[in-house]
Amino acid sequence: MQAEREIVLTAGGLKKIEDELDQLRTVGRKRVAERIRESMQLAGELNDNSEFDDAKNEQAFIEGRIDELKEILATARVIEDMEVLTDAVSIGSIVRVRDLENKDDWEWTIVGTVEANPAEDRISNESPVGEALMGKKVGEIAVVEIPAGLAKYEILSIRK
Repeated sequence: MQAEREIVLTAGGLKKIEDELDQLRTVGRKRVAERIRESMQLAGELNDNSEFDDAKNEQAFIEGRIDELKEILATARVIEDMEVLTDAVSIGSIVRVRDLENKDDWEWTIVGTVEANPAEDRISNESPVGEALMGKKVGEIAVVEIPAGLAKYEILSIRK
C-alpha cells in the first residue's frame, strides 16, 4: 500500500484551485450539457455523431477534473504566511538566483507540485531545482544535476 503524499498549497494556490472547481461546476458542466443536447437535436442518430462523442469526452474530462480538484482540496495542507521563510528557501518563498555559468538572474516562486508552472516561474519543491534550493540561505550555492552536467545557482535574495 502506497503512503499518501502530502499536498502542500500556498494561499494563492488554494484560491486558484477553488476558482477552477467553481468554474467547472457552474460554467463547464452547463456548457457541455448544452453541447450534448444540441448535438443530439442536430444529428438525431448517436451512432455517427462526432459532435456528440466530442461533447461526451469533454464531459468526462470535466467530471474527472472536478473529482481531482475535490481530492486535492480534501487532502491539501495550506501553508500559512508565517510559515513562509525569508531567511531560508521554503515553500511560498520567492527566490532570486544567479546562474553561475551564464550569469543570468532568475526569480522563482517555490510551490507544491500541484501549483508548479515553469512557464510562470513557479517551480515545485520536489523538482530537481526546487529540491536543491530548499533550505538554502542568501549567498549559498544550490547545485542541480542536469543532463548536461551540473548547474549552480547562487541565492541572491529570498522574500515572501
